[in-house]
Amino acid sequence: MLTRAVDPIISEVFAALDTALGGETAPLGVAVSGGGDSMALLHLADAWATARGRALEVATVDHGLRAESAAEARLVGGAAGALGRPHEALEWRGWAGRGNLQAEARAARRRLLSAWAARRGLAAIALGHTMDDQAETVLLRLGRGAGVDGLSAMAARAEAAGAIWLRPLLGIRRAALRDWLRGRGVAWIEDPSNEDMRFDRVRARRSLSALAPLGVTAEGLSATAERMRGAREALDHGAAALAAKAAQWGACGELRLALPPLRAAPRELARRLLRSGLTRAAGAEYGPRAEAEAQLMNAMFAYKLGGGRSLHGCLIRPDGPLHVVISREEAAVDAAPAPLGAEGLIWDGRFLVAITPSADDECDAAVAPLGEAGARRLAELSGAGLWRAPQHWAAAPRAARLTTPALWRGGKLKAAPLAEYGAGATARFMAAGDGWPAACGAGG
Repeated sequence: MLTRAVDPIISEVFAALDTALGGETAPLGVAVSGGGDSMALLHLADAWATARGRALEVATVDHGLRAESAAEARLVGGAAGALGRPHEALEWRGWAGRGNLQAEARAARRRLLSAWAARRGLAAIALGHTMDDQAETVLLRLGRGAGVDGLSAMAARAEAAGAIWLRPLLGIRRAALRDWLRGRGVAWIEDPSNEDMRFDRVRARRSLSALAPLGVTAEGLSATAERMRGAREALDHGAAALAAKAAQWGACGELRLALPPLRAAPRELARRLLRSGLTRAAGAEYGPRAEAEAQLMNAMFAYKLGGGRSLHGCLIRPDGPLHVVISREEAAVDAAPAPLGAEGLIWDGRFLVAITPSADDECDAAVAPLGEAGARRLAELSGAGLWRAPQHWAAAPRAARLTTPALWRGGKLKAAPLAEYGAGATARFMAAGDGWPAACGAGG
């Protein structure tokens, strides 16, 4: 059995997990790719779970981008099984061969793990990011001219995409974890992409080694990131106070902003509030580009939005002389039907859609935007006296209503949960209760 008292790595991870989970009793999930960092996390989390009498579950995301990926997932499954821990391989086959592969794979990994955690009732998902990952991220963002948000540290505990994410290895170097594994005879997989100089992170890793003679180290960059995180938290606190006066979410995912208090606030607080609103209204992981964001804010503050603008998959339109409303842009929503299934799903990064307990027969239905076809159907039902719009639905902008999730089967509208039409499913807009209004993304 691993002994905490004589092992500083075990002591650090135990302390990190104890702090992050507090009195939680639900199982802990661990995301394991099979690489050195995540294999160390698996064994350390297993030791912690054993010592604390906690259940532990393991998942591997198989992106299907390399021929070896399925075999690697099976290897992780074998390692988890040897520890007596259940393992699940989560497959992603969504790469269309265009766009930013790493960004799409990262977003897919987060979606799959979040859905897995919800389905399994997990308290949180532990990730294997190390001090080296922290330092490489800071170095990359320095090159992009990032500000406080971009240079702030990865959080040891964060809420996003409907799940809680833990990073208990942030205080440990990658090399130390590999030494720890070697000392216990634990093998891991070497991903060849970690040596591929086409990727920015690999180049950052090499650059960090070259900068060591100048005193630029992973430890120093991580310390800077922690200080920036403190500054970010202070700014977020101010933005949250501003949101209480200037922002209000609607049930259909729309955000109403009052311009007078925004204009009167320090510009950085107003910027953070706007950025967070755009990011959440879009169901995105990161915010818009800083230049486009600044242009929008200038137009808002000068009362020169005209008929409205589009940015980051959102529509920004005036609502009377002193307010603007941000809502999802219909053209930016993936209209392809998404199978609902018994477990439900996070749809468009914004709504948690779930089957109601008495509606198992709806599991073969698919979720897609309400759209014009659904809006016409609701209008027909309203005209026939078969449906009446609830107050929150009537108050929402039409653009927001069109981008809400609806249940379809065979081309027919079965339910529009937010319109309180039909049965079989519920839908909840996640962003309004997910730590709002902390700033999202790394820009600025």
